[in-house]
Amino acid sequence: MTATDLAHNYALTAAKAASDKLARDISIRDVSDQMFITDVFVIASAPNDRQINAIVDSVESELIKQHDARPLRREGKQGGRWVLLDYGDIVVHVQHTEEREFYGLDGLWKDCPAIPFEDVVPAGEDGNTAAKRAE
Repeated sequence: MTATDLAHNYALTAAKAASDKLARDISIRDVSDQMFITDVFVIASAPNDRQINAIVDSVESELIKQHDARPLRREGKQGGRWVLLDYGDIVVHVQHTEEREFYGLDGLWKDCPAIPFEDVVPAGEDGNTAAKRAE
């Protein structure tokens, strides 16, 4: 089983919205073969709570504007260190950089197919200035 076209479109919209707010290390994984509750995970990170909230607001706004999609559930907005947006077909995780390293979602889902997306890492952040592609 592979993710639906709708899930792919939602995920790419969410990833682009996150990238527009300078989210780091954006990863899109087709988890449809491993999970029955969703098709795609979008994982992104940021170095501070304020930026995490800006990314989350941008993702929500773009999914409403482009697809009339609203999250079925939102978790973690108050804490601002790890926010989860559940859209049914996709789940968006926006994590503080430290939480992302600690919980290791990327490692848990590394065997799931990556959906290509160009993630432009902000220049000067962690010495990484090149564009990164999902493998």
